[in-house]
Amino acid sequence: AGLWTVFTLGGVGSKAPPQLEQSSPLANQSLLLLLVLANLTDAPDTPNPYRQAITSFKNTQDSTAFSSSNPHAFQINFNSLYTALCEQQKSDQATLLLYMLLHQNGNVRTYVLARTDIENLV
Repeated sequence: AGLWTVFTLGGVGSKAPPQLEQSSPLANQSLLLLLVLANLTDAPDTPNPYRQAITSFKNTQDSTAFSSSNPHAFQINFNSLYTALCEQQKSDQATLLLYMLLHQNGNVRTYVLARTDIENLV
């Protein structure tokens, strides 16, 4: 549940007024922590589990069966993630998360490129 809050950046739905967006420091700090953890260097004997999770999560709407040998794999609703990222593009943290997801997670990249409303993100 906590990771979902980080990905939705405090919630998806109606756009919050600017003063309300500033009042969610926990979501912003959580996102910053996630970005720092995901960008730590790998140890020689074990890869970074946060980076593995970020680079391998899948869409809950995907029709293929969810089976992964990666113990850090999980599923998330890409539509909700896309909506949250579109709404938060003025935030540096959200932009950095989007950049990382587009470059390191092929599932997210494929989903975003398949969207017909990509101008909302750009």
